[in-house]
Amino acid sequence: MSQSSQETVAKVASMPSDTSVPEQVRDQAEGQKHKSGDGRRRGAARTGPKWETEARERVRSAVRRFGKPLQDLVARDANEGDTRLLVTDFLCDCFGFDKYEDLTTEYQVKGEFADYGIRIDKQLVAFIEVKRVAQKLGEKHLRQVQMYAVNEGVEWMILTNGQVWQVYHLTGGLPVITDLALQVDLLGEDSLAHKAEALFLLSKEAVRRRLLDDLWKEKAATSPKALVGVLMSEVVIDAVRKELRRQTGYNGEPTTLARVLSREVIRPELAVGSPVADPA
Repeated sequence: MSQSSQETVAKVASMPSDTSVPEQVRDQAEGQKHKSGDGRRRGAARTGPKWETEARERVRSAVRRFGKPLQDLVARDANEGDTRLLVTDFLCDCFGFDKYEDLTTEYQVKGEFADYGIRIDKQLVAFIEVKRVAQKLGEKHLRQVQMYAVNEGVEWMILTNGQVWQVYHLTGGLPVITDLALQVDLLGEDSLAHKAEALFLLSKEAVRRRLLDDLWKEKAATSPKALVGVLMSEVVIDAVRKELRRQTGYNGEPTTLARVLSREVIRPELAVGSPVADPA
């Protein structure tokens, strides 16, 4: 560890527990401590920073623990009020939100009321709409929470019936675009590890560090439409033309190659609007 890194670790470690330390500095110090092997045997498996390890373990434990009460709700076809009780506990015990500081219920939006709003550092970051445990989540419920998000300028929306958790991202504009970012069924067949890994992104710690935003950027960048846009761009079509000429001796026109790609290689509905494709 460099001398500057050692000084950072020592400085943070010497501070009283109630001293406010920027999270980025504390995370850096924890990472340097781990790299140096402080308190650990050299060669031990690498882990993330302490906050992440603790959050992941809390989520994993809660997913396991809430299985039985959730099954009981499903068995007795619990009403929406009882489902909300479980959801509130899950938001606090699993995701780490403080019910008094981070959650607001019956948030009013133009005469309507959202079931929950989530605040991080007093900033509204997401709306949650809860339905009874036996209610299948659908487009009608999504439109409802979407209206709240559009009016309040919020990017993230969560639909849940306690069992299924759906997280949607809203992109403003005309028209508004809403996309499913992740979905977890707590009683589904996926492994505990898979469920916990996905739900970790909804933890207070992850939301504060905008890890959901990172997930969304990855999904948006690797979506079929985004990739088709790259494949049908002028620079890629020209690269295909050159490589095809090198391999076969055929020097095709870019518009001809684009037309073949859009009609015979790529699903037509994805190629619509590509700037190089010849619609004729």
